[in-house]
Amino acid sequence: MNRDKTVAFHTLGCRVNQYETQALREKMADLGFRSVDDGEAADVYVINTCTVTGVSDRKSRQLIRRAKRSNPSSIVAVIGCYAQTRPDETAAMPEADIVLGSGDKSRLPALIEEYIAGKAERVFDVSSLDVLTAYDDLGAVTAMDSRTRAYIKIEDGCDRYCAYCVVPYARGAVRSRIAEDIVDEAKRLISRGYKELVLTGVNLALYGSDFIGGADYRLHDIVRLLDGLEGDFRIRLGSLEPTVVNVDYIKHLLVYRKLCPSMHLSLQSGSTRVLREMGRSYTREDYIGLVDELTRFDAAYGVSTDIIVGFPGETDEDFAESMSMIEMLGFSHTHVFQYSKREGTRAASLCGQIPAEVKARRSRALIIKAAEASKTFINRNIGSVKRVLTEKRDPETGLWEGLSENNMRVFFHGGADLEGRFTDVRIKSGAAEGALGECED
Repeated sequence: MNRDKTVAFHTLGCRVNQYETQALREKMADLGFRSVDDGEAADVYVINTCTVTGVSDRKSRQLIRRAKRSNPSSIVAVIGCYAQTRPDETAAMPEADIVLGSGDKSRLPALIEEYIAGKAERVFDVSSLDVLTAYDDLGAVTAMDSRTRAYIKIEDGCDRYCAYCVVPYARGAVRSRIAEDIVDEAKRLISRGYKELVLTGVNLALYGSDFIGGADYRLHDIVRLLDGLEGDFRIRLGSLEPTVVNVDYIKHLLVYRKLCPSMHLSLQSGSTRVLREMGRSYTREDYIGLVDELTRFDAAYGVSTDIIVGFPGETDEDFAESMSMIEMLGFSHTHVFQYSKREGTRAASLCGQIPAEVKARRSRALIIKAAEASKTFINRNIGSVKRVLTEKRDPETGLWEGLSENNMRVFFHGGADLEGRFTDVRIKSGAAEGALGECED
């Protein structure tokens, strides 16, 4: 055992990375390692990297160097997407003692033990994406940083190859987790008191598309299985791709009682022409139809999205169509990204690369429009009663804070012990970061 050894994790990027880090943290704890904050001196540093933008690459390199400076005698393990897509760069960094790509993270605890025992020297093992054909099982996660909300990874990889996106080159093909393991993990989390289960994956909507023979499970089947579990909890979905999702797909999901009336649908552009150049297999009108289906089901349905500004060749007219989509559809939240050129993707070689100052100007305008839409969404909820999963209480204001079923951040006065409980709250007005309400209990 390693009871005197410490390990620090630093995670860049998406919720999938965050989930994987937690799984590895628990595996290291089983081996006797004590976790410390990533700013502290540690015997082992694990950097779970991201490569979705050039900024992500730079941050990954900075963290690797910072870790070794914090403790020159430490073991620095570099895992994930940056290592997978930039193996030569990572190998050239003397600070990196152990380097694994995207598909071998489950091997990390054993490799660290071998390194400590002197049974291994510098480890560099980045597998080809061609061999990533099976889900890399990191085991069931039993705890999260949040005491109310837990993420469950059910899928890895993507085969869409959108023109701007490096993720398929970093994560490989679709690999789905078997349904029994997902349900078992959900049961454990529910038994530990978690009230919201968030299903996540690299391309969540593709879950099950890689299964050959046997049970033909898809995402709605997993939701059905979880919906049937005992307990007072709710289910939320991570990001879904309109390249996969259509109206029939959505109708399959809307029948489940425990599924939250909120959905993250990645738009990326409001211009059909730009969507076609991006390799997205839907039109502006298709996307509008998806949102219409959701709001017909529930007028207060929370729809959030991602939009990229400055894709090569994006005109002022194309950008105006993205702006109009935010106003027309009233997204609850909009995440705005400036296009980042990624080597190896189709968009990197396209003509019409947009100057940085134009991307920055469009980004600022879109962020302002998105904030206006978020306020409009909250105003639509005023007067209604929402079931809020209460997370914490501000000691200064006395206000409780939590998340409604349709993904609003809600602040309200209430009883003395509401943490981790569902509370009925009537929405009274907007607030700086969400909505203000009054407890109905």
